[in-house]
Amino acid sequence: VLFIADEVATGFGRTGRMFACEHESVSPDIMAIAKGMTGGYLPLAATLTTEEIYSAFLGAHHEGKTFFHGHSYTGNPLGCAAALANLSIFKTERTLTKVQRRTPQLSSFLNTLANDPWIGDSRQRGYMVGIELVQNPKTKEPFPVIDRIGHRVTLAARALGLLIRPIGNTIILMPPLSATLQELKQMVDIIKVAISVVRASTSSEQIS
Repeated sequence: VLFIADEVATGFGRTGRMFACEHESVSPDIMAIAKGMTGGYLPLAATLTTEEIYSAFLGAHHEGKTFFHGHSYTGNPLGCAAALANLSIFKTERTLTKVQRRTPQLSSFLNTLANDPWIGDSRQRGYMVGIELVQNPKTKEPFPVIDRIGHRVTLAARALGLLIRPIGNTIILMPPLSATLQELKQMVDIIKVAISVVRASTSSEQIS
C-alpha cells in the first residue's frame, strides 16, 4: 500500500513545518505539491515520488515502462522561474523560521475569540486556522445551513479589508507567510468585528 500525501495547500511552511506530514514523522511514497511553491504568483504543481517508484517507470522506450503523461503547460518556464525565485526568497528571508516564531503569537490572538458566544471551536496548525461558528458553544449546535452565517461573516470581513472564506460555517484563515505580528492581530480583530456585525444584523432580523 502506497502512502500519498496531498501537500497542495499545506506544503512550504503553511503548518509551521516545510511539509505537514513532518508533524507526524512520516515519509510518503508520493507527494503532491503546488500553491506555496510559487507563493501564489503563478500556478505550478509537481508530484514527488520515492526513488523506487520513479525507477519503476524509468526505462528505454521498447521496455514499455514509461508513464507517458503530460499537459499542454507541463514544465512551463514562467511557472518554474516563479517557483525558483519564490523558493530563493523563502530561504534567504528564513520564512519558515519566522512562521514558527510567530505561530505562538497568532495562537494568543486567536485565544481572544474564546469567549465569543458564536465560536464553538478554533483549530490551528501554524498559519492554518479554522474557526467554527455555532449557535451554542456548549452544545455545539450548528446554525441552520440556510442562514449561511459563515458566508455572511466573510462578507462582513471583506468590507473591513480582510479576504477570508468559509467552508460551511467554519471560517478559514490562512495568513500570508510574510504577515507581521501587527497584521496577524489585525486579521483576528477584523474577524471579531465581522462576527459581531453579523450577530447584530441577525438579532435585528429576528426582532423584525
